[in-house]
Amino acid sequence: STPESVAGLVDEATVARMAAEPGRALHWRPASDPTVADLVADRFGDQVVARSVDPLLSGVYAGSSATIGLRAAVPTLAAALDAGASSLTDAVARALPPATGGPVFGALDGGYRVLIEALVARARPRLVRSAVTGLEPAGQGWELADDTGARWPADAVVLAVPAPQLAGLAAGVAPRAAKAAGRIASASSVVMALAVPADTPFPESSGVLVATGEALRAKAITLSSRKWGMRGDAQLLRLSFGRFGERLAVTASDDDLLAWGREDLRTVFGLTVEPVDVRVQRWFDAMPQYGPGHAELVAELRAGLPPTLAVAGSYLDGIGVPACVGAAGRAAERVIRAVGDVDAQVAR
Repeated sequence: STPESVAGLVDEATVARMAAEPGRALHWRPASDPTVADLVADRFGDQVVARSVDPLLSGVYAGSSATIGLRAAVPTLAAALDAGASSLTDAVARALPPATGGPVFGALDGGYRVLIEALVARARPRLVRSAVTGLEPAGQGWELADDTGARWPADAVVLAVPAPQLAGLAAGVAPRAAKAAGRIASASSVVMALAVPADTPFPESSGVLVATGEALRAKAITLSSRKWGMRGDAQLLRLSFGRFGERLAVTASDDDLLAWGREDLRTVFGLTVEPVDVRVQRWFDAMPQYGPGHAELVAELRAGLPPTLAVAGSYLDGIGVPACVGAAGRAAERVIRAVGDVDAQVAR
């Protein structure tokens, strides 16, 4: 990445400031955890934050770089600074992975459903399809209550729920963990998928990220058929709505979202789309906010759990799929060790 790569997004003075950044003294305190916005604004300027960094982090966390900690968002960058990088430019160069020449995006052929169905077939779980409403100790194990009134015994429990739900469920059995979970703020978001006629002339790009404060309702537009290739007789795209602090996921109707989405597509691409199908998915409290000091908060949470109680979810070690898989494996290993089942194995 070079200053010239953001030319057109920021003014010439900001490009010049970025180019000169390696020559400015960097005062970095190892192990510190500033917000991403504080660091980038200080070194590169406010325009880089508003027009480059914020749209990227909003797409990942539905939040703002002003509230997201550097160590959670870009751990490799923090590590490079701790290791003595002489400037932010130098740290970015050290933190970037080597170029592979491979595709930017990758996915499972057929989607995550293929993986989930394979895991279900291998694990042979008993799926109850009800919500857990209570958790209490029972002998050497646990008893869970669900919203149908049923009660379920268990030797060990993995709570794979968002942090706000964990705070309530664990309050009576792991108050230290519940208190830590209650300090992890979450955002809600909505994803609207559209199928449009195959000949709709979208540009040859994967989509658009929207800066905070722009006159658009969506925070991101993904041109799915451009990103992953055409399948069937329609183009697919999706629009994401909802940022931290907004209640749009709760208050906006499906009709509102469709109207806003069509208007945003008209504004961004100059196209009036006529969807042939629409799907709306709401995710409540599903986007944890990784503030400064998040790793210490998670360590406090885990330290407050009894041995046969573990947690998994996107609020722990990262919001992406690999991080969530890692957290789940860690939880499974914890409870297997706790119940002493030496024959059990965690799939890798």
